Amino acid sequence: MKDNFSKQADEYAKFRPTYPDEAFDFILSAVKTKDAVWDCGTGNGQLAAKLSEHFTVVFATDISEKQLGNAVKRENIHYLVASAEENKFTENQFDLITIAQAIHWFNFDKFYAKVRSVLKKGGVIAVIGYALLEIDEATDAVVQKLYLDILGPYWDKEREYINQKYTTIPFPFDEIKSDRQFAQVMEWSPDDLMNYMNTWSAVQHYIEKNKSNPVKLIAEELHKSWGNEPRKNVRFPTLLRIGRNIKLI
Repeated sequence: MKDNFSKQADEYAKFRPTYPDEAFDFILSAVKTKDAVWDCGTGNGQLAAKLSEHFTVVFATDISEKQLGNAVKRENIHYLVASAEENKFTENQFDLITIAQAIHWFNFDKFYAKVRSVLKKGGVIAVIGYALLEIDEATDAVVQKLYLDILGPYWDKEREYINQKYTTIPFPFDEIKSDRQFAQVMEWSPDDLMNYMNTWSAVQHYIEKNKSNPVKLIAEELHKSWGNEPRKNVRFPTLLRIGRNIKLI
């Protein structure tokens, strides 16, 4: 698993979008008991904090110690520096395993072997994320300019799983589908949007190679496309795959 986010952990905690309550409620509706949950690749702990309100204990892991240092603190959340594929969790330990905007970095075969072991029979795995943001036609064109034209070569190959809206990830579980399409809507200023863009892994790769920030290349054009409104709705379509762990023995 790659660590692309330790360098900007502070910004990640401040400017990354959350997940819609409706999607979270749909995940919870599939879970039979709520004793223990593992939030894998927890990052800043935003999903772990939500889970802590519904489960007796939350184990939240990440390979970035710096990310965990910026994570939301709750009495029943236990943060651990550990990879998705290698950790000391025990067999049949969890009712739910969640992975938020992270599964595309994992070794699928090794991670799913771990999931099948530590997830209870009938337990649930929920993969959640968000696609590229949507605002309006003019601003979306500027975002696309940065995302594709400027940063295209700087995205890790794993980003393609998000471009495909997680439809192409392997998912060897008894899938639970929803008829609804979920999305999270944030109310942001242009500066909020640029702060969010600065958390993109491709931006960090660009800075490392070119010693300059690519977000500055579109800043003037972004403000112009934004117009006179101080804040706008920024929509993040939710990516969601939910499955049940059916054990043969």
